[in-house]
Amino acid sequence: MSQVGDHITIAQDIQNGQPVFFGTRVPVQTLFWHHEQGISTEEFLQDFPIVSKEQAIGVLKIANKVINSSQLDKIYETVN
Repeated sequence: MSQVGDHITIAQDIQNGQPVFFGTRVPVQTLFWHHEQGISTEEFLQDFPIVSKEQAIGVLKIANKVINSSQLDKIYETVN
C-alpha cells in the first residue's frame, strides 16, 4: 500500500489498485467524473459523505499542481 500525501491511498486490495480517497474505498476518479458531468464538488460530497471536503480539495490541489508543473510534458509521456 502506498499513500500520496494525506488524501490518496493506492493498494492492490482496495479497488484493484485504483487511487482512492484515504480511509475509504471511493476512487479519486469519481470526483473528476462528477466534475466532467457538471456536478459540483458539494454534490460529490453529498453523494460520498465518507469523503471529507478537505480530502476533495486536497486532491484538486494535487491535480492543479500536476497540470501546472513545469514537468507536465514528462508526466504526460509517462501516462500516455
